Amino acid sequence: MPEYRYAKGRVLESIQFITEEMKEFDTEYANKTWKEYHDDKKLQKLIDRTVENILTAIIEVSGTVLTEKGIAVKSYGDALKECSKFFNFSEKEQHSLSKLAIQRNRLAHRYLNLRWQAVEMFTEQRVLVTRLVDKVLEREERKKVE
Repeated sequence: MPEYRYAKGRVLESIQFITEEMKEFDTEYANKTWKEYHDDKKLQKLIDRTVENILTAIIEVSGTVLTEKGIAVKSYGDALKECSKFFNFSEKEQHSLSKLAIQRNRLAHRYLNLRWQAVEMFTEQRVLVTRLVDKVLEREERKKVE
């Protein structure tokens, strides 16, 4: 397998982006109700795009971690599952994270009747996403010292 080098610093930049998007989600959107979401098209777009950005970036970072370790995957869901497995998450947690890839696709492809469910699932799994981001960040910080 050829050596893979993601642009130096790119994982840390991606983690910073995820962190900023999650902070925005927490302060601006996490407590919005279905009615608020449903009644405000602009709010829908903002929430949908923020969650999609977070999920896309965490999938990208997960794929990078796996590629660096020579671990191949076939789908976005596999990338999240295998990356969380790499960081010793439980099987249940791995499965929960892998399901977020489906939610990302629902948002990216604008499946109109499933977007709110995607946002809700992200909200429910927010703690797991944060843990995964923290694990990747810890790994990157250790790599800088080595």
